[in-house]
Amino acid sequence: MSEGLGSLPAPGDVSFPEEEAKVKAFWDEIGAFHRSLELSKDRKRFTFYDGPPFATGLPHYGHILAGTIKDTVTRYAHQTGHYVERRFGWDCHGLPVEHEIDKKLNIKTREQVLEMGIENYNNECRSIVQRYTGEWRTMVERLGRWIDFDNDYKTMDVTFMETIWWVFSELHKRNLVYYGFKVMPYSTGCSTPLSNFEAGQNYKDVKDPAVTVSFPLVDEPGVAFLAWTTTPWTLPSNLALCVNPELEYVKILHKELGAEFILLKARLCQVFPQMLTKKWKPAKAAELYEILESYTGAQLEGKRYEPLFPYFAGRAGAFRVVCDGYVTDDGGTGVVHQAPAFGEDDYRVCRAHGIISAGTDVPCPVDDAGCFTEVPALALTLALGL
Repeated sequence: MSEGLGSLPAPGDVSFPEEEAKVKAFWDEIGAFHRSLELSKDRKRFTFYDGPPFATGLPHYGHILAGTIKDTVTRYAHQTGHYVERRFGWDCHGLPVEHEIDKKLNIKTREQVLEMGIENYNNECRSIVQRYTGEWRTMVERLGRWIDFDNDYKTMDVTFMETIWWVFSELHKRNLVYYGFKVMPYSTGCSTPLSNFEAGQNYKDVKDPAVTVSFPLVDEPGVAFLAWTTTPWTLPSNLALCVNPELEYVKILHKELGAEFILLKARLCQVFPQMLTKKWKPAKAAELYEILESYTGAQLEGKRYEPLFPYFAGRAGAFRVVCDGYVTDDGGTGVVHQAPAFGEDDYRVCRAHGIISAGTDVPCPVDDAGCFTEVPALALTLALGL
C-alpha cells in the first residue's frame, strides 16, 4: 500500500461472479482482445500453438490450469513487444469421438463399422465434434483468457490435415522418417493401438491371475526354470526366458515335490510363501528345500529349455535363456518369460539377442478382437478371458 493512503475496508457484499461479468462485458464492448492484436500487428511475431482439447469432452480442472498458463505466457509475450495471434483449437480425431459414436450406435466390433461404411461412420463422428463448444467458450472467457474462438481451427479441417501431410512429406524428404516396429497398448474393443496417454486413462486396480510355470531344461533332465507371470495368456507365444546377469540364482531340490528348480535366490519366498510369515525361522528352510548349486545370471545364459507348446517350437534360436538388466529381485522368481509381441521389454530383449527380427517375424497368435488364432485348442477364445 502506498504511503498516505488510509486503509479502505472491503465491501462485504462483493459478488465475484458479477465482477467477472462486468469485466467481460467491458472487454467485449471495447473489443479489447482484437484491438490489442490490431495495435501490435507490426511487431515481431511470437508463434503460439494452442494444443487442442478433445471436442467431445467438457472442460475440467486440468484444462483450467493449462489454459491459465497459456494465457499468462501469451500475455507476457504481448506485453514485451510481440504480436501474438492465438486461435482456439479442437481435437476432432481419435478414440474419444469414436467412443461416443460407438455408445450411441451400440457398435461393438470393427466389422460393424465396416458394415455401416467408413463415410457414414465419419459423418456420425463429425456431427458431434462441436457439441460442447458453448460450454468451453463460457468457461474460457470467464477465466479472463484472451483467445480467438471465432477463427478457431479443427483437426478435421482439410487444410489442417493436408498441412500435417505436407510436414510429414518434408520430414521424409530429409530422411528424418524411418520404418520401425513398437509394442503398443491395444484396445480389443476398438481394434486399434492406444497411445500411452489413452492407456493411462484406463488404469485401475484389478485382481489378476498369476501363475508360476516350470520350463524343463533340454540338457539337464529333471531340472526346470521357474518363471512367474501375471499374463498367462501370453505363454503360447513364449520364445525365451530372461535373467539378470548380475544377480545370484540357485538350483534347489524342492523337498515336497522331489523336483529341481532354478530361480533367483532372493525370491525363494515366491515358491515358499511361508518364508514371509512372522513365524518363519531360517532353520526351517532345510525342511522345504536344499540348495544344490549357485550361479550368476550370466552363467545361465544360453541354456536351452523345452517349449511349453508346439505352436512355435520350430523357431531356430529360440527357447533359450538370455540376460538383461531389466529383471529385478523385487517380485516374481527372477526368471521372466518373454513373449515379444506382448511387451516392450520382451520385444527389445528378443531383438537384441537375435531371437526375432523386426516386424512380421514376431509370433502374435491373437487377432484384432483379442481372440487366439494359431492356438487351435483355444481358437476364438478371448485371450484376456483366461
